[in-house]
Amino acid sequence: MMIEETSLKTGRKGPAESIQVELLQRICFLEYRPGDQLKEADLAVEFGVSRTPVRDAINRISHLGLVETRNGVGTVVVALSAETIHHVYEMRLELAELIGTASPRAITTDDLATARALHEEAVKLCNSFHPRHYVELNHRLHQLIASLIGNSALRSFWWQTYYQAASTWYRVSNLVGPEAAQALVQELRDTVTALEYNDTAAIGFIQRTYIGYGYRRIKAHLSKPEVDGP
Repeated sequence: MMIEETSLKTGRKGPAESIQVELLQRICFLEYRPGDQLKEADLAVEFGVSRTPVRDAINRISHLGLVETRNGVGTVVVALSAETIHHVYEMRLELAELIGTASPRAITTDDLATARALHEEAVKLCNSFHPRHYVELNHRLHQLIASLIGNSALRSFWWQTYYQAASTWYRVSNLVGPEAAQALVQELRDTVTALEYNDTAAIGFIQRTYIGYGYRRIKAHLSKPEVDGP
C-alpha cells in the first residue's frame, strides 16, 4: 500500500485513500487516542460515503499497527509496542539518509520561504507553548521534507513510518512541552541553512539527527502511562 499526503478536498484520490489519510492524521494528531473506537457507520455519515470505503480505509491502515479489530468491540486505536516503535525509528534513521541521494527534487525559493516561516512560528511557540500548535508545525515541516523526496517509493515509506512514529512522539511532546518547541526551532534553523546552500543531502542528515534526538526522548518516557495509553 502506498501512503501519500492528500486531502478530501483535492479530489486527486478516491474516497478510501482520502479517508485513510484523514484517519491517520487524526491518530497522529491525538484526536483519536489509544482505546478510542472507530465506528464505520458514524464515519460514513461524516464523510458522506457508504461504509465500504470507510472499511477499506481502515483496512489500509491496520497493517501499520495503529488500529486493531477486537471481538465484541470493533476497531479501536492502539499504541505501538516499545519493540515496534524501536523498529520504526530504526527504519526512519535509515530512510533519512536517502533523502539527498534517491532522486531528490530541486530546492526552490518557495521551499526556503516555507522553512523560514515555520522557523518564525516555532520561535513564537517557545514563548507560548501549545501542544496542538506544536503538532501542526511539526507536521508542516514533515510535509516540506517529504515534498523534497523525488523517489516515490521512498516518499511512501517516509510517510508510513512518520504516521507510525507521530502519535507516540506527539504524546511525548505533550510531556516535555517547551523543550520540544526548542528542539523544533533548532531543527528548522538547521533546515533553513541547508536550503539556503541548496544542500538536499544535508536535509537528510539533519532529519536523521533530530529523529535520533526524538527517539531518545521517547525511550525516556516509554514506561509512562501517558505514552503507552490504555
